[in-house]
Amino acid sequence: MKKSILLSCFFAVALVGTLFSLPKVVVNNKGKEVDTEKSQTAEASTAPAESDTPANSHDGATLSPDQQKIVDQLRSGFILANDKDKAAAGLKLSNKFAELQKFDSAAFYAEKVALLAPTLENWVRAGDRYYEAYGFAVDDQKAKNLGIKTREYYQKAIDQNPALLAVKANMAMTYVNTENPMQGIMMLRDVIETDPTNELALFNMGILSMRSNQYSKAADRFKQILTNNPANTKAKFYLGLTLVELGKNDEARKVLAEVKKEEKDPIIQQAIGELEGRLNN
Repeated sequence: MKKSILLSCFFAVALVGTLFSLPKVVVNNKGKEVDTEKSQTAEASTAPAESDTPANSHDGATLSPDQQKIVDQLRSGFILANDKDKAAAGLKLSNKFAELQKFDSAAFYAEKVALLAPTLENWVRAGDRYYEAYGFAVDDQKAKNLGIKTREYYQKAIDQNPALLAVKANMAMTYVNTENPMQGIMMLRDVIETDPTNELALFNMGILSMRSNQYSKAADRFKQILTNNPANTKAKFYLGLTLVELGKNDEARKVLAEVKKEEKDPIIQQAIGELEGRLNN
């Protein structure tokens, strides 16, 4: 399953106590929060140094000395690169940060690349990486800033190619916690109207329905996905969760048992255990 779907899959879901809560921000599928590196906001003008990261921050991964050395070399290469080579050097640096789960920095340098070489591919990449950073943000203001950045670069891509449905589906989710959440809902509906089988848009709509306690609607969305793609275990897991909430315990047990056999993600396995405990009480 694509990473963007995985991010949306765990939109606003955290394992707490006996089940889940649905806070306002996005949590990643590995249970780790994005790096809160120094001075990395939507208004940042310089990228933070990983060595300056506060010890109590949750940056997805701590860099080893060897990793830090590689990052420093790539950053120096970017700074010293001539105009012709600077975009390529920035992309290498952004890719390395993404590989190391330094999502804020990956987005920052993807933005630099897009500004240096304003192509459709680079606009989409910048949007994707800001969206990924947004997906890990747990601070409301930081999430807001990253959402603004995500929309900025996704909009540039959409202006060039309005048919980018995945971009629209991701962009829609950044509106959810703004003053105009219906704009995001309308974008998702537009995507589904264009492509009724679009998994990402259907998934996002299902998650949003769950968030507003509309479990019947959520179940319908996840069932739509599974009709076309029975192998989508994330959709099947969330279908099981909605069935639990709807009190359809026998059906929920069957669905969750299937997910338990098919899905390897330890977070989902843990969640299934908690749901099974709830069903047995």
